Amino acid sequence: MKQRMDFFATAPAIMKQVLKLNQAVEESGLEHSLLHLVKLRASQINGCSFCVDMHSREAMRDGESQQRVFLVSAWRESPLYSERERAAFAYTETVTLIAGQGVPQALYEATLKHFSEEELVKLTVAIGMINVWNRLCVSFHALHPAEEAMAA
Repeated sequence: MKQRMDFFATAPAIMKQVLKLNQAVEESGLEHSLLHLVKLRASQINGCSFCVDMHSREAMRDGESQQRVFLVSAWRESPLYSERERAAFAYTETVTLIAGQGVPQALYEATLKHFSEEELVKLTVAIGMINVWNRLCVSFHALHPAEEAMAA
C-alpha cells in the first residue's frame, strides 16, 4: 500500500502537540505492560497494521511473552490475563467503539473495581491517544515496517 502522506512533515506543529500528549500518556504512571496491551487491542479493532506491528514488537521488547501478545485479540477466552487487564480490554473495546452504545454504567462500575478514578482518566486518555495514532496511520497509509523492508 502506498503511503498517502507524511503527516509529520505536512503538519509539524500539531504533530508536535500529539507527541507531547503521547509522552504524557507514557509518563502517566500506568504500567507500561498494560499500555502496550491496550494499544495493541485498540489497534487490532481499528485495523491499523502499522500500530499492531509496532505495539506487538514493543511489548515483546519490554518483556511481554509472545503468547500473551498473540492472544490479545482473544483475551476473553485466554486465561493469561489478570482481572485488571481484562477490565482494561473491555473498557478499551467500548471506548474505541464508543458510537455504538457509549460506556454503559455497568462497565464503568466494573472498571472502577480495578482502576482508581485517576487511573481511569489516564486509561481513557491512553485509549484516545492510540485511537488518534490509528486514525492517522490508517487514513494516510503510514509506511509499514514490512513495506520498508520490501522496498530496500
